[in-house]
Amino acid sequence: MERKIIEVKNAIKIYKSGDEEFRALNYVSLTVYEGEFVAIMGASGSGKSTFMNMLGCLDKPNSGSYFLDGVDVLHKDQNELAKIRSKKMGFVFQGFNLISRTSAIDNVCLPMIYSGIDEPLRIKKAKEALRIVGLSGRENHMPNQISGGQQQRVAIARAIVNDPPLILADEPTGNLDTKTSIEVMNFFVSLNEKMGKTIVLVTHEPDIAEFCKRVVTFKDGNIISDTIKKKR
Repeated sequence: MERKIIEVKNAIKIYKSGDEEFRALNYVSLTVYEGEFVAIMGASGSGKSTFMNMLGCLDKPNSGSYFLDGVDVLHKDQNELAKIRSKKMGFVFQGFNLISRTSAIDNVCLPMIYSGIDEPLRIKKAKEALRIVGLSGRENHMPNQISGGQQQRVAIARAIVNDPPLILADEPTGNLDTKTSIEVMNFFVSLNEKMGKTIVLVTHEPDIAEFCKRVVTFKDGNIISDTIKKKR
């Protein structure tokens, strides 16, 4: 039986501003299985960012259910959610979110500090994660000493260093040129195909979605299409 990494059922999210209500998610249901590579697409205001925040346990729906790798996360407190995020998911953002005055290896070590891993093992695992993304020899470089694409690869190394089953990527190529975007997306493909990582990636760019195996499109808080693509 296939392992369900994400199982969302009938999620509703309503934002209120005075007497006005905005329904960002409207009975959204989605299941993502282990090893899938899913693009989330949609125009601004479609609900895709709200949905990703929910997947990342950064926000909760008003109603509905969300199971992450079999765990009901909607009834966990903030401390429990922090532990779940640390163990179950890695995050990659458009703006890299690296600490500017901290070396590449120290940036990659950060999630392991929160996980309570001792320093020698942290350094060993961080070096291996940087090797996987092709940055051996750049461990001591600061973010301003490497290119944007290399910074995003440091961020990917940070996301995988705790070996989470799920990677959430929010417009990870948004600040990169076309050539560098392709290089970064090829790393995601490798993480998915060679390391078995389940990846959910938000993008508004169809050419970036082409790297993914499944494309889910949001509009007005609803999923309007869900397409599993043929192998490239």
